[in-house]
Amino acid sequence: MEDKQKTILFEETPIPKAVLAMSVPTIISSLVMVIYNLADTYFVGMVNDPVQNAAVALAAPVLLAFNAVNNLFGVGSSSMMSRALGSRDYDTVYRSSAFGFYCALLSGAVFSILFTAFRHPLLLVLGADAGTAAATGEYLKWTVTCGAVPAILNVVLAYLVRAEGSSLHASIGTMSGCLLNILLDPIFILPWGLHMGAAGAGLATFLSNCAACLYFFILLYVKRGQTYVCVKPSMFRPKASTVSSICGVGIPASIQNLLNVTGMTVLNNFTSFYGSDAVAAMGIAQKINMVPMYVALGLSQGLMPLISYNYASGNIPRMKKAVQFATGISVTFLTIITVGYYLGSDFFIRLFMRNDSIIAYGSRFLHGLCLALPFLCLDFLAVGVFQACGMGRKSLVFAILRKIVLEIPALYLLNMFFPLYGLAFAQFTAEVVLAFAAAAVLLRMFRKLDQKNQT
Repeated sequence: MEDKQKTILFEETPIPKAVLAMSVPTIISSLVMVIYNLADTYFVGMVNDPVQNAAVALAAPVLLAFNAVNNLFGVGSSSMMSRALGSRDYDTVYRSSAFGFYCALLSGAVFSILFTAFRHPLLLVLGADAGTAAATGEYLKWTVTCGAVPAILNVVLAYLVRAEGSSLHASIGTMSGCLLNILLDPIFILPWGLHMGAAGAGLATFLSNCAACLYFFILLYVKRGQTYVCVKPSMFRPKASTVSSICGVGIPASIQNLLNVTGMTVLNNFTSFYGSDAVAAMGIAQKINMVPMYVALGLSQGLMPLISYNYASGNIPRMKKAVQFATGISVTFLTIITVGYYLGSDFFIRLFMRNDSIIAYGSRFLHGLCLALPFLCLDFLAVGVFQACGMGRKSLVFAILRKIVLEIPALYLLNMFFPLYGLAFAQFTAEVVLAFAAAAVLLRMFRKLDQKNQT
């Protein structure tokens, strides 16, 4: 099967229009996802209990760990699908999507079982203490014990649907769950509703992820015979070369997210030394900073199928123009946001909790976090290009540089010389170095591809 409309989008549509067609729905769904993350923090903050806010912040690394599975089977399979589409290998497209779907389903079940079995020691690793362990455990009961499968599966399905060019449908599926979460949060969290606090936020997340999965199942049923996304059990038998290619991209992407979880856990452990107010403030500042971060991430993810397709079909000039256009948009936007966040940090923190101590902490944290944004977008774009082209090793090198070589050591050093407040500047330190490295590696890669095309 060949869909001419998708071929036109990948091959003929003007670059600005093609990039925006693929990226805008992804960015919007990313923003809605951030808003729903912020909604958890906002409505839990309305309970005016720092312990409840700290519980949501402490649980964040576990939810981020889902992204390790999402990237392994979502990024890996979708990259393989788009490259196979570019080379007109439709059997590989079908088998890659089935592999991603069933592996995500099985991984979610394993995640849920392992968390439930090792819940108590994990809470200690996350930095929970006697005051925050109960609330953190209740939040994770709904989001992980009950919710790991739908949380992972709906994200992987969005990747698979986006890989064939259906960025809008992928985004609608993601947004449907997020919007439902926003509607359910106040009902489950606040005193006038069920008054469940952080546990209510977890229950709302679980139900919204189930709704998102339902949307994708309905979509695949309606489009059966007209979609490259295949969930037939009989197609869950990919070739060894296909699995190797999927894992070659997916494993480095997965390790990258595990390193992100490690970095956040280290940060939370450092912050928890200064009390629940500091933990809550750092959690709020991080979630505010996630809004522009997810815009950059959405642009990178939306761009990937376009890059994969043109890389596989040998249209390097079109691929390069797409990256250049996306870079210009991303750097300009995030520079403007950085200025706004830095100047209005008190205002943004106050939106989530009217506690003088948390506002004072959070404002200074946001100063440090937002400075990384213009540099971070170059890192995201470079890693997205590497993943799209099947260059998993390059993306793994960047992940190791970011967390192991730069950010985690910076957390130790900055906390030593500038206790507590220095922690917020560790990411900025890492991303400045990575931005220059990303620019250098991309320029070298495109130079080599141009030379290869000319021979």
